[in-house]
Amino acid sequence: MNTLRFGSPCEIRLGRAFSLLALVLGTAAGAGRAVEPASAAATQELRSPDDRMVVTVNVAGALSYRVAVDGVPVINDSRLGLRFHDGVVLGRDVALVQAARAEHDSTWTNPLGKRREVRDHHRELAVTLREKGESGRTFSVIFRAFDDGVGFRYQLPREGNAADFVLDEELTQFAFTADNTCFAGDHIAVPPDAYDSRGGFAGSQEWEFRKQRLADLPAETVTGLPLLTQTPAAWLAVTEADLIDWAGLWLAREPQAAGTSAVILRARLAPRLDGQGLVKASLPHVSPWRVLMIGREAGRLIESDLVLNLSTPCQIADPSWVKPGMMAWDSWWSGIGRKDTGTMKDFIQFAGEMGWPYQLVDGGWYVGTHTSISRPGSDITKPAPEVDMGELLRFAAENKVRLWVWLYWTDAAQGDAYKKAFEVYEKWGIAGVKIDFMDRDDQEMVNWYETITRFAAEHHLMVNFHGAYKPTGMIRTWPNQITREGILGNEYNKWSNRVTPEHRVTLPFTRFLAGPGDFTPGGFVNRPMEKFQKGVAPTQVQGTRAGQLALFVAYDSPVMCASDHPINLRGQPGIDFLKIVPTVWDETRVLSGVVAEHLVIARRSGAEWYLGALNNNFTRVRSVKLDFLGAGKWQLRWWHDAADSSENAEHLEVEDRIVSAGDTLDLRMAPGGGAVVHFVPER
Repeated sequence: MNTLRFGSPCEIRLGRAFSLLALVLGTAAGAGRAVEPASAAATQELRSPDDRMVVTVNVAGALSYRVAVDGVPVINDSRLGLRFHDGVVLGRDVALVQAARAEHDSTWTNPLGKRREVRDHHRELAVTLREKGESGRTFSVIFRAFDDGVGFRYQLPREGNAADFVLDEELTQFAFTADNTCFAGDHIAVPPDAYDSRGGFAGSQEWEFRKQRLADLPAETVTGLPLLTQTPAAWLAVTEADLIDWAGLWLAREPQAAGTSAVILRARLAPRLDGQGLVKASLPHVSPWRVLMIGREAGRLIESDLVLNLSTPCQIADPSWVKPGMMAWDSWWSGIGRKDTGTMKDFIQFAGEMGWPYQLVDGGWYVGTHTSISRPGSDITKPAPEVDMGELLRFAAENKVRLWVWLYWTDAAQGDAYKKAFEVYEKWGIAGVKIDFMDRDDQEMVNWYETITRFAAEHHLMVNFHGAYKPTGMIRTWPNQITREGILGNEYNKWSNRVTPEHRVTLPFTRFLAGPGDFTPGGFVNRPMEKFQKGVAPTQVQGTRAGQLALFVAYDSPVMCASDHPINLRGQPGIDFLKIVPTVWDETRVLSGVVAEHLVIARRSGAEWYLGALNNNFTRVRSVKLDFLGAGKWQLRWWHDAADSSENAEHLEVEDRIVSAGDTLDLRMAPGGGAVVHFVPER
């Protein structure tokens, strides 16, 4: 077999085909499973390892599935199937060829997540089906049931002369048993023939997750993921995992049947911009996993690693060079200073003082930098006249700091400029690239993410996608894709009042279920909501200083970018916490939480524990047991809202105590407030 460079367009396609082929062969019916011959039974059943969740698959006639939790239906019979451009429809009228079952129980190490040792315990059912009628096509659907949810995906073999396919519609449904309360992202209007649309699904996926009813989702729109809903038996979140060579998943509400409270959401995929349907690919092929995260309490979803467990394992032979850590940001956001060598050196020096490993050189550093369409003259290897990159690199090394650089995506894509640039950046010693403004998740853009990340890995560069779609487990497959945006973050404080305390405490239960988010916490110009002003310098944030510190514990991002200017951070109350807080964890436990109201979360790093508490817009007291601590005495340092923080949001108090696992901590939080606690075992 010829070996091709990862960077060549031919190899990118071949490499993807090889990995997908391995997936198909590795999950083919009968590979490592107990195979059952076809029977007259109309249904096949799959139970989670704890037997509390049941997936029932209808495998005769119209293909569908349903899900029950503790004996209570949460998903009614929901259609499964695919419609292709050549007129073939799979799932309309099927016969079972065979069913294969397996149980898997293993652990894998995740150095970049909420839990270092991740257990992957699931039962699997693979049903191989033949479509009745003229096409006679054979395909499979793979189901996996975990104790914390369910995943399923389509598997398309190569049959006869068929070497490729064009998909026009994915027919997957999620038929909820009732008009549940949900927390959903923005509704984006699309024309009736959206599969031929060129712009209906465009956007940065930066939105609030507003509380509403499922039936309130407009039928003429698509809704982004994750979507969280409270069913009669459990909390359930819909998202996807292992998005490779496919289009991003959205949801649309089907018109409700008269006299029923049930609500059906159906899959909608972002269309290709070249008009070639939704997905155009070679056979064999697998779809992403359609994921139902399930927990009896909403906080259990935060603890889940389901998306990662359903994603392709690491494709980098030795990813030890991928390092998490805190990062300073020479941001336009703070409204202080300008983009020049001196200003950036101040940020580098600050990162060094804090012991942070990274500094981001944001937009404006290279010739032709812009934030609109590409234009001739941009060169992502040539610094602008006011930026002395050589001096910045020298100064950064002196301060034990490594640089990241920002790129507008079309500047990187134009003429494959990223290939030359990544070679240059590796020679410079750049740690990573922040690539911005893609604003799409169609198949072509999904594949571009993989192309960039593969080539970046060849040159030991980490990647942070901004203007990005939601995470789908790529950080497991390509750990150098270490974080991404796709989140309504702190930057919105500069021009809007949308980053409310309620929004901030909703995100861990919604957007962060999909994976890490580059929210850029750390705004230290703190204001009560009624005193907050947008469009001023320095940029303000809503809520208290303690509430802003809590984001560093509550939010997942292995590279955590602090938003504010050193002028606003140096010597400020709470800055000592940002010198010690980790960005990755060995263990995560949600101690208390109500969606959009409050969250108390405990995280372990080595022998030490960190606690973060977030609050919405109302004064709140939460008493939490410290029984997550081990035996013995613990030294506690506690940063929390001051008595007057509701009026003077920058005020906080610090307490030191000795506690043990039998103690209780009363967390008193101001509106928009919070707390952070560091626990160290007594020696």
